[in-house]
Amino acid sequence: MSTTESAKPSGSPKSQPFDPGDPLGIDDLLDPEDLAIRDTVRTWAADRVLPHIAEWYENGELPGIRELARELGSLGALGMSLQGYGCAGASAVQYGLACLELEAADSGIRSLVSVQGSLAMYAIHRFGSEEQKQRWLPGMAAGETIGCFGLTEPDHGSDPAGMRTYAERDGDDWVLTGRKMWITNGSVAGVAVVWAQTDQADGGSGIRGFVVPTDTPGFSAPEIRHKWSLRASVTSELVLDGVRLPADAVLPGATGLRGPLSCLSHARYGIVWGAMGAARASFEAALDYAKSREQFGRPIGGFQLTQAKLADMALELHKGILLAHHLGRRMDAGRIRPEQVSFGKLNNVREAIEICRTSRTILGANGISLEYPVMRHATNLESVLTYEGTVEMHQLVLGKALTGLDAFR
Repeated sequence: MSTTESAKPSGSPKSQPFDPGDPLGIDDLLDPEDLAIRDTVRTWAADRVLPHIAEWYENGELPGIRELARELGSLGALGMSLQGYGCAGASAVQYGLACLELEAADSGIRSLVSVQGSLAMYAIHRFGSEEQKQRWLPGMAAGETIGCFGLTEPDHGSDPAGMRTYAERDGDDWVLTGRKMWITNGSVAGVAVVWAQTDQADGGSGIRGFVVPTDTPGFSAPEIRHKWSLRASVTSELVLDGVRLPADAVLPGATGLRGPLSCLSHARYGIVWGAMGAARASFEAALDYAKSREQFGRPIGGFQLTQAKLADMALELHKGILLAHHLGRRMDAGRIRPEQVSFGKLNNVREAIEICRTSRTILGANGISLEYPVMRHATNLESVLTYEGTVEMHQLVLGKALTGLDAFR
């Protein structure tokens, strides 16, 4: 027997052709239901978002957002990984795949889904009373009611413990006063989950969450205009001017910052996947362009420097997808830690931005045109980079986990 023959694995399968779209064979890790959900969301986004997104982005609007929300509800994409109350009860990996496909269309669409499901619905599902869950979750899962999540304030983003929004007792009622800033879905929401300081002497216990119907007197949500990022997304300020709520508006299961921070961790997980969707769309645009754009008598994809860029982008893109998949499996097993979500969010968003920037160089001047998705994804990711925790905050989360030393203060 020759050396070559003895080295050949016994019963090895026939070699499969290299797939540029899945160079590592990551699809082999997915079961048929995973693939069906991914393909369903991809088809919906291709039909309902991609033909219009450049115009929406250029005009700085998301027309028909309520109709889009209902369609996403019919797909099971809202509160997708939650159980009961009309939610799909999908796995974390399936939810992640949906986030990837939605953000491959636009970060604004994924943000709509993330804020609805991973923040507003998740807060009610995890910390709410049975009455609150029955009242709000079925309509939110169906997309009939849009939700928002009020934590960030004009002067308090990375340090939510310093929030100034305040809830005080007045008899059995609570009265909320304050402002929240950069709130996705705010001006179209039917319900807001708002976090506020409370006085322990008045029956509070520090920071508490409140379920606020947006038609309550004193509540308003002026839309924020003149954004150069997430332009196809509704972003608002929340103004609470003596908003009076009954005692049962409090989320009974959440006291202190642990409540809102656990919601943020759930939303960050979706970003780990979503950022790779934006990166994939930009990479695919650059790859297609490199194979068709000719300079010096041949496609630019045939030049070494262009191939080096494409190879490096493919490495980071598919490493990021593998990381997202790994974290999804850990979440499904109930073994994920917040530090691991920070690991994924920090890496994947940072690498996605670099992929967009490198893709733009391959497209040259065409890279800044809305005829291609690259610049739109790049500018959107500048927001994704800092929301749900800035780069610095996630670095400090990991730094503390690595050293055991708290450098936040």
